[in-house]
Amino acid sequence: MTDSKNINNPVGQGGGQRKKLSRAERQNNGPHRNRDRRNAADQKAELVRKMREKARAAEAAGAGE
Repeated sequence: MTDSKNINNPVGQGGGQRKKLSRAERQNNGPHRNRDRRNAADQKAELVRKMREKARAAEAAGAGE
């Protein structure tokens, strides 16, 4: 039995033809990556907003003393 090393050769891969990957997908730069990057940017923006709120609260508490 032969084991295939080529991603586009379905021999030894468990049956069926494999999807031809675009150049961007081969470089792990497909639409799923764009979604992940957007989610990461949203999380970062939320974190920055929380940190700024804490800084303002600490500044206000320091000014009130």
